[in-house]
Amino acid sequence: MSAQSPAGDLAGAVAELALRPALEAVLMVVDEPATEEHLAKILQRPRRQVADALRELADEYTVQKRGFELRLVAGGWRFYTRPEYAAAVEGFVLDGQQARLTQAALETLAVVAYRQPVSRSRVSAVRGVNCDGVMRTLLQRGLVEEAGAEPETGAILYRTTNYFLERMGLRGLDELPELAPFLPEADAIEADTLEGVPSFDPDAPDAPGAEYTEHTAD
Repeated sequence: MSAQSPAGDLAGAVAELALRPALEAVLMVVDEPATEEHLAKILQRPRRQVADALRELADEYTVQKRGFELRLVAGGWRFYTRPEYAAAVEGFVLDGQQARLTQAALETLAVVAYRQPVSRSRVSAVRGVNCDGVMRTLLQRGLVEEAGAEPETGAILYRTTNYFLERMGLRGLDELPELAPFLPEADAIEADTLEGVPSFDPDAPDAPGAEYTEHTAD
């Protein structure tokens, strides 16, 4: 009889673990929401069994009024602190420092969220100001990403990311609040707006005014 491999030893050990504590241990170290399929594969259990255990844990934390909760967000499960304890967490993490998005960044992110996929020039048309710097900030923070090019102009299009859903606590874009009807249509205002905002879209090839860069607070 051949000796069992280290991988086999690990698999056997995992299979013998109690499911709920094992889920808690794994979810303590994930850096993004973990899907039920992935957790089931790691813990060698049926997906349905894992899904039921996750929901039981989430309900248990709520009943016990823990300072954290287990949420299904962006297609996966992850621990989050409860909103009612946000002040305590913010005080510890920020320690007097400001790490929030500016008003300009929040406005730009909202336009992308409701108009995606959308180019920088159209976002700027809606806001009425150059959004280049703000878009760079959102890209760096992983809240938006490139989503191909606009067929008519070749301008790069942008959309929100799974990280955006995670930070907003949403399962999908269909859970965004119904605010789209209140956003102005870029097509309707673009002609008037762009007269006061130079054609600065750096994503469009040979865009007139591409050398113009207006720096705004982001």
